[in-house]
Amino acid sequence: MDAPVSLEKVRNIGIMAHIDAGKTTTTERILFYTGEIHKMGEVHEGDTEMDWMVQERERGITITSAATTCSWLDHRINIIDTPGHVDFTAEVERSLRVLDGGVVVFSGVEMVESQSETVWRQADRYHIPRIAFINKLDRVESNFIGAVEMIEERLGVRAVPLILPVRNEERKTEGLIDLIERKFLIWDAESLGANIEVREIPEKLRDEAEKLREQAIERVAEVDDRVMELFLAEEDIPSDLFHRALRNGCIHAGMIPVVGGSAFQNQGIQLLMDAVIRYLPSPLDVPPVHGVDSDEQRKPDPKEPLSALAFKVVADRYAGQLVFLRIYSGRLVAGGHAFDVSSGKGLRVSKIFRMHADQRIPLEQAIAGDIVAIVGSQTIATGDTLADKDAPILLEKIEFPDPVVFIAVEPRTEAEFDDLLAALTSLALEDPTFHVRTDEFTNQTILAGMGELHLEVLVRRLRDEFNMKVHVGQPQVAYRETLIRPIDVEDQFDKQAAGKRQFARIRIKLEPLQRGSGFSYHFEAPVEEIPSEYQIAVESAVRSTLTNGPVAGYPLADIGATVIGGSFHPVDSSELAFRAATSVALQRAYSEGVFALLEPIMEGEVITPADYLGEVMEDLARRRGEIRELQQRETVQILRVAVPLAETFGYATRLRSLTQGRATYSLRVERYDLVPEGLKEKIIRSRGY
Repeated sequence: MDAPVSLEKVRNIGIMAHIDAGKTTTTERILFYTGEIHKMGEVHEGDTEMDWMVQERERGITITSAATTCSWLDHRINIIDTPGHVDFTAEVERSLRVLDGGVVVFSGVEMVESQSETVWRQADRYHIPRIAFINKLDRVESNFIGAVEMIEERLGVRAVPLILPVRNEERKTEGLIDLIERKFLIWDAESLGANIEVREIPEKLRDEAEKLREQAIERVAEVDDRVMELFLAEEDIPSDLFHRALRNGCIHAGMIPVVGGSAFQNQGIQLLMDAVIRYLPSPLDVPPVHGVDSDEQRKPDPKEPLSALAFKVVADRYAGQLVFLRIYSGRLVAGGHAFDVSSGKGLRVSKIFRMHADQRIPLEQAIAGDIVAIVGSQTIATGDTLADKDAPILLEKIEFPDPVVFIAVEPRTEAEFDDLLAALTSLALEDPTFHVRTDEFTNQTILAGMGELHLEVLVRRLRDEFNMKVHVGQPQVAYRETLIRPIDVEDQFDKQAAGKRQFARIRIKLEPLQRGSGFSYHFEAPVEEIPSEYQIAVESAVRSTLTNGPVAGYPLADIGATVIGGSFHPVDSSELAFRAATSVALQRAYSEGVFALLEPIMEGEVITPADYLGEVMEDLARRRGEIRELQQRETVQILRVAVPLAETFGYATRLRSLTQGRATYSLRVERYDLVPEGLKEKIIRSRGY
């Protein structure tokens, strides 16, 4: 496998989907048919290759993104299998940052679900060409054409269907029609789908297959003049011309080739692999990477200077730290050196590995286009850039959302406190959405994450991997505070300090910003009122003071601060005086301004059988939930909802008991909104304010 492969034969892809759409099962089949594994694991049996963590196998979900490499038709495919659960969205985000293409798996039954939309939008942000794989076509209630239409409608893309499922009288899938080659393919159950029988298209489906084939060709004709010419002349389009044109449409025009099958029944995976090779880009098809603070760029060429991005860091009990890298240019040699541009420190690369889930294949070197893991002598953080010291380039970091749920933890004994802190530091280094801090009022250790499940998994990892048992508090919401109305304050500092007068006067305007804007600072005071030598001190004082709000001590958000005036004394003013004056003025703003609490609002879908719709809606109403839309699809009702995060603790258990385990939901934090007045008082009292 590690024989040299030319760059045009490399594919760096991610497999993404809503939870339970069949991502890991699909990856498992890919590894089986490419000869990487000799026995297919099953998620429900807890023996899959890619879900190697104990918790992943117990829960039947993917928690961490796992990397692997396989070969198909003389091409090397580096695959990252990403989680579908919204709590582990950081794993998807960091994977997308380093991939060239993606396979998005949709269920042919549930079709486009809310988390499918989320990962789709994440991929949009990184301009990643994608293929859609409609899974679960063996299920009686599945609908391939309906899923294709929904992909177009919900995701706003041009989909190009390449297959058509063939069902018998009992609505069981017999096989798939390859529309472009006009073949009927049947997967042999005895060989676990490795052997495929090719037949003529059944008479009753020829018209439908031709109609779909024509639709696919018509769409591809939109981006290729030669295909358009032949199509208008009603001449047959050669397969290789069609594939070349669709590849161009997929990479440059956002077209989505759609294949399908049933990963669980071993159908359709080979067609998916062919599509990956045919339509998704190689490293040569993607634009060069650019430096964020310079005009420097790097082409995907082993002869260029090194540039690589660390997209994942894993604590390793033997190596200390395993760092996953995407190499964009140049080469990295085991035993050689690199330069961490982000920290400004040199690094010795002691070992390089090609990863297969949790297994490692040692390499002597890695070159442009590779996704590998290294063991090095220096601590590297997620998002750091490695380069040659003589030709540094700083690549754009990976942005992660802020945590929204927190819990307090305590060690069983005081003697274990240092070990606990070391373990938490190690986990926080791996996961950028996991934050650890000490509460200044209670002196408790606070863990913050993306949801109940995220924190539950991390606490369990403390026990399993670090042998640390901790006492855990109830989950709490990460509220924020904001200003409701603009306020203009002026104050001064005029005191004797160390036998010398200190004087400064300052005027600051605070105003509320649009939700999600964060914090902004502007300096608009005339230089004759506040000279330039004091401006850095003023900004520093504003930023350090406007951290926690006056309502209940939660972080401030969506607030703008503008210094609009002041005065100084040529002898008695100093940086110290301006810092003090700024702090005094802002404390006045805290006491005179009108501030409010903001709470995270989750949005998404609840999918329930129609029999339980009333109970589910009633329960959501009790949780201050708002039902935005109600749709019926086959035998289920789909509620698009918005509900405060504070009301969702324990919701999974409640929904299961209401619907006898038949309903599912997917919610993600979308925005912050004002907390109702009555609830605000309760939260303030609980904080001891």
